[in-house]
Amino acid sequence: MTITAEPLLPTQRPSFYDRWRERVAAEPRLQRLYGWLAPLLITVVAGILRLWNLGHPHALVFDETYYVKDAWSQWNLGYAATWPDGADARFAAGETDIFTTDPSFVVHPPLGKYLIGVGMWLFGPDSSFGWRIMTALFGTALVLLLYLVAKALTNSTVFAAVASGMLAIDGLGIVMSRVSLLDVFLAFFILLAFWFVILDRRRHPDRLAAATVARMRGDEPPAWGAVLWNRPWVIAAGAAAGAASAVKWSGVWVLAAIGLYLVVTDALERRRLGVVFWPMDAVRQGLVSFVLLVPVAFIVYLGSWTGWLLSDGGYDRHAADANPATGVFSWVPLALQSLWRYHVTIYNSMTGMTSPHSYQSPAWQWPLLWRPTSMYAQATPDGQGGCVGQNGCLQILYSMPNPLLWYASVAAAGYLVYRFVVSRDWRHAVVLVGIAATWLPWLAYPERTVFQFYTIVIWPFLLLALTFALREIAGPAHASVDRRTAGQRVVLVFLGVAVVLSLFWYPLWSATQVPYDFYRLHNWMQGWV
Repeated sequence: MTITAEPLLPTQRPSFYDRWRERVAAEPRLQRLYGWLAPLLITVVAGILRLWNLGHPHALVFDETYYVKDAWSQWNLGYAATWPDGADARFAAGETDIFTTDPSFVVHPPLGKYLIGVGMWLFGPDSSFGWRIMTALFGTALVLLLYLVAKALTNSTVFAAVASGMLAIDGLGIVMSRVSLLDVFLAFFILLAFWFVILDRRRHPDRLAAATVARMRGDEPPAWGAVLWNRPWVIAAGAAAGAASAVKWSGVWVLAAIGLYLVVTDALERRRLGVVFWPMDAVRQGLVSFVLLVPVAFIVYLGSWTGWLLSDGGYDRHAADANPATGVFSWVPLALQSLWRYHVTIYNSMTGMTSPHSYQSPAWQWPLLWRPTSMYAQATPDGQGGCVGQNGCLQILYSMPNPLLWYASVAAAGYLVYRFVVSRDWRHAVVLVGIAATWLPWLAYPERTVFQFYTIVIWPFLLLALTFALREIAGPAHASVDRRTAGQRVVLVFLGVAVVLSLFWYPLWSATQVPYDFYRLHNWMQGWV
């Protein structure tokens, strides 16, 4: 008697993705090939979208009027200098040496402007491509870095590609890489710091457990755990957070958040291992973590001010000469005393920064996406400059995230809070700490003039939250075939719609000339463009 197997029904057959994944897992060569090919292709796509026609428009747009000129005078003098009236147009026309030697008061540290200056040094200060190339490169590198972070968190090449791919095609990431502002540098160094924390987290618990077991006497738990100094990734995280702070002071919040995360997770790990005096034991390790994390951050930050310290004409450079500190601080060099007084002036200025702006958006509005920022707009009448449109044409550079990805990411962040409460997964905690450190502090300054595009720093963490949510929708490995097939289809449809929306919005993310009626199709809310 011959028994033949009944054919599987269509709904019982493994999905294409499952069959492909099993094949890749079974063939190490394919696994390695896909492991480097996926991030390479995504990074190339991100680079094309950010570098294409990067020099357009050839004008200082939005806050480029500050950062580009400050970067060039700082590159030449060691400090930011003042420029004559009407300098923007003259600078764009090629008159790049008209800065004075008088110092200019700037509120942001020098590192981001030095990075902008590198591109101007390489390609010439009169090249708009030159003054934007470094932001474009860092914006592209941010996509690759997000892939590495997502891969470390999910251990999945597919979902690491999903996370970085969403950033690659998103408007906020594209536009902030096409204008010479500081925020992409800040986002890169912050995400880099968290990647180093993740790398530390992957080895620290095992090393702590081994050291704790070695201290046990029989079955009794040790009173005190080991204090571990060999944590190079914590030092690296401190250096990255210091670089972030040397771009904008908001990097300090991230440094503090990382320090708290290290202390809390270490305390919980020691409690899990049965250390008797785990709270005080965590304090001991916390002091070591502080020594590993904070001094290197301070050194990197202070190093960014080298040009100002070595100059003779920087703003407040000799503030302490006439009235030096006395008492316990009298030993501090006058240059550092002057730098401290400059920082006090900066702090007082920033806390009182309340100048109204038509595109300002307080931090509580950011999740709602009520007021994205137009960086540049140029109207052209019908029939002029190649414009073909009944109501004329428009070129606009608009820092608008892909709306589907944005609102889905905000919802996913709320879902991730729920998942963390239920499962206490450290990976969820890392993402939520990143979101909290880059958003919550801004809520304490409701009167500050801030903008929606500041969220480029939060954006990678929101996309990580969305990636975790999409992974849940796709279904776990132990789920039924029907469940996984349906979930994967939902994810594919979602990503497909996101790609279509990015194609629809890209002309407004790249200052491409479009008919005014096409531009109006994007006015979905009153505060949009």
